[in-house]
Amino acid sequence: MGRRLENLEEFGIDVVLGRRRGFRAAVLRGVLYALSFVYERIVQFRLYLYRKRILRERTLGCLVISIGNLTVGGTGKTPVVEKFARALQVGGRRVAILSRGYKSVPKPAKRNWFERLVSKELEPPRVVSDGKTLHLDSLTAGDEPYMLAHNLKDVIVLVDKDRVKSGKFAIDNWKVDTLLLDDGLQYLHLKHRLDIVLIDRQAPFGNEFLLPRGTLREPPRNLRRASYIFITKNTGEPNDQLIERIRRYNRTAEIIECAHRPLYLQNIYTGERIMLDRLRGAFIGSICAIAVPESFEGALKKLGANVNLGLRYIDHHYFTETEIRGFMNRCIRRDLSMIVTTEKDAVRMPLLPEAEVKVPIYFMRVEIEILSGHETWEHCVARICKPQPMLSPERFFA
Repeated sequence: MGRRLENLEEFGIDVVLGRRRGFRAAVLRGVLYALSFVYERIVQFRLYLYRKRILRERTLGCLVISIGNLTVGGTGKTPVVEKFARALQVGGRRVAILSRGYKSVPKPAKRNWFERLVSKELEPPRVVSDGKTLHLDSLTAGDEPYMLAHNLKDVIVLVDKDRVKSGKFAIDNWKVDTLLLDDGLQYLHLKHRLDIVLIDRQAPFGNEFLLPRGTLREPPRNLRRASYIFITKNTGEPNDQLIERIRRYNRTAEIIECAHRPLYLQNIYTGERIMLDRLRGAFIGSICAIAVPESFEGALKKLGANVNLGLRYIDHHYFTETEIRGFMNRCIRRDLSMIVTTEKDAVRMPLLPEAEVKVPIYFMRVEIEILSGHETWEHCVARICKPQPMLSPERFFA
């Protein structure tokens, strides 16, 4: 059943992105286009209700920073969240990351639906990490929260759709003073002091249509809410036209240009790390289940690899043993030296007995590198970590 739903979702994505042709695809695109108008009105009306304070934002008495985007997936958000968490932690902040845990599968509740309905007690958020210990696997936490929890020590990672509840839980139990909302731009129920918005240089506004016809969650003009704008996945080419367009929507936000810098390859089963130069001239297989697989495969080729065999799945797909064994056998038949995947995909791969791993599987570790706007980045971190005492918080973060 799960695979059938994935196939249906993949068909829908192909229609939206124009990969499917024919009469049925054209009719579906027309229907989705009409629904996009309805969706946009709902989005803007919701923003209006919050702006006029008909719907009220909650405050929890600590700094709340949202890191999100206007589009659905593919902007490289998780490494940016990790970079922020590390920098704020070094700056003396006690940080908790709040995620909704997209496509995670919670453990069965101890209480039945009737007990939850009549009880006034709320189910606590899922604790992925208390800063010391990992408490959940990638399935119950979600791949991105699990990856963040695995890489960040002394940072709390919680998963819950209600991030007011999880934020209060983090404050009460660990005395945190900074909450990072992972994918939080559209989460308006908790008041943000800063909105960090990511824009993918390679597809800044998706296909320019709103959901469900396109990949935009909000119209580009809503960039006006951004405090800082990160242009991600840069290749060194100038972004003059993109910045000019951004400035039509937001004249005051600071702009930082960054790239995903590969660091090393790590064997997902043994933990062995090897240098990236091992890719140069190597014939490899690539397997991934991310929103923009082309960017990952392009990075491998840029490092000199010959991607002789590539396998793509829908974003957040959980790999089965059968799929991994089947792909390994195909790589063996082509005499490929290794299989490379992303770090996010690695946490969704099954653990195989060492004797059955006929081709080594590595993930590529990447980090965010600031290309331009270093002073802006340092000022942003200092603004959070060392606010000037003569200014009130409301005025300082206005």
